[in-house]
Amino acid sequence: MIRNIIFDWSGTLVNDLSGVWKATNHVLEKAGVEKLSLDKFRAEFELPFTGFYERFTPNVPLQTLENWFHDSFREACGDVIALPHANDFLDFCKAEKIRCYILSTVNPEYFTVQASNTQMDRYFEELYLGVWDKRKKIHAIIQENELKHEETLYIGDMQHDVETAHHGGIYSCALLTGYNTLDQLRMSRPSIITANLDELKTILRNNNLSLPENIGQAASTQRPISTVGALIYNALDQVLLVRTDKWSSKWGIPGGKIEYGESSEEALRREVAEETKLEITEIKFAIVQDCIESEDFYRPEHFILINYSCRLSGEADVTLNEEAQAFCWINESAALQLNLNQPTRTLIEDVMSRASVTSNA
Repeated sequence: MIRNIIFDWSGTLVNDLSGVWKATNHVLEKAGVEKLSLDKFRAEFELPFTGFYERFTPNVPLQTLENWFHDSFREACGDVIALPHANDFLDFCKAEKIRCYILSTVNPEYFTVQASNTQMDRYFEELYLGVWDKRKKIHAIIQENELKHEETLYIGDMQHDVETAHHGGIYSCALLTGYNTLDQLRMSRPSIITANLDELKTILRNNNLSLPENIGQAASTQRPISTVGALIYNALDQVLLVRTDKWSSKWGIPGGKIEYGESSEEALRREVAEETKLEITEIKFAIVQDCIESEDFYRPEHFILINYSCRLSGEADVTLNEEAQAFCWINESAALQLNLNQPTRTLIEDVMSRASVTSNA
């Protein structure tokens, strides 16, 4: 049973990725180094961050780099917001009498501002802030607070967080809400990977505050899950693609699970509205796919994918919810040049093939 949780801060409870990325690019620019795209930054950034600087700015003193970083990030510090489900998860911990701690590289000055702004400054027994290498601190935290290893979980969003948990001999949960990608997190072998804190709360609640024994195996129900998704076309015959961390940061289509009592078309309209704020019309069935423990997806699952094509109804004003990180409108042929998840590639190829047969008939 989990009775103690040690949290990372950035990318775990608050979203400061944009500010840190921009401040890091400010550092690189001052050092005469080419700036990084957000994707490149996520792929290259590491903790301890001294390793990152050693690779990109080896000839600049660390204190100078730190000064440049803080000159930029101080302006964005107050704009950092809580990640979805963070406050709710902390309330859950409080209700269940789970002891909570922070172990983070975050500057204490920034933490004070951000914790106050997000109303998270009342949940934690102890704060361990400004820790560059968390592996060097984890044993002291366990000893000082008399934490039992088998009752302690460290939650973070980076490989270094998982490595810290391994080093301390405690459980680890890797979240897809922060800096590292799914592939990076998998390499560090966490006890469990979850999309967000709400999923972790559900797992703990359903397992009497324990991590399930079948971690890493096919999921909860051990039965196929029926889902819907669609290629949505706009007036220019472009399709909408979304990129999600749950699908290894690959491009795919909007969609999700069918709820009990819903028809598949009702589920499709609801999921599209929830994920994009779009309304759709002219819904046409395309194909059904089995998706069994896809390497693209962040956990083992067996999905039955019911795929459609449809048209946009109204304005093409996309507003993404927390599940996706980016979107684009693109024609089908160009879409096939993107890094697509396999089910989406299969769907597009099938739709294009049938359209070609029809036009040649």
